[in-house]
Amino acid sequence: MNLPVGSCAVDTRTGRLGIVMGHEGPYVQLRPYGGGREWDCDPRAVREATHAERLHAETAYVSARTAGHGEPVA
Repeated sequence: MNLPVGSCAVDTRTGRLGIVMGHEGPYVQLRPYGGGREWDCDPRAVREATHAERLHAETAYVSARTAGHGEPVA
């Protein structure tokens, strides 16, 4: 799937949620919600995140920041 940069997506191989950062060669680059190290993903293993998945990621990020734990680990 060819999602636009900035889209929230799920790597179906791992279940990890990330933000589409770019398309390089045969891969889609995803970065964890809230920041972190990017990873390459086969475009056939990427799908758009559901509203519930995006909300869950946002809530986890805000909760970790509010609690003073810094960035959540994905």
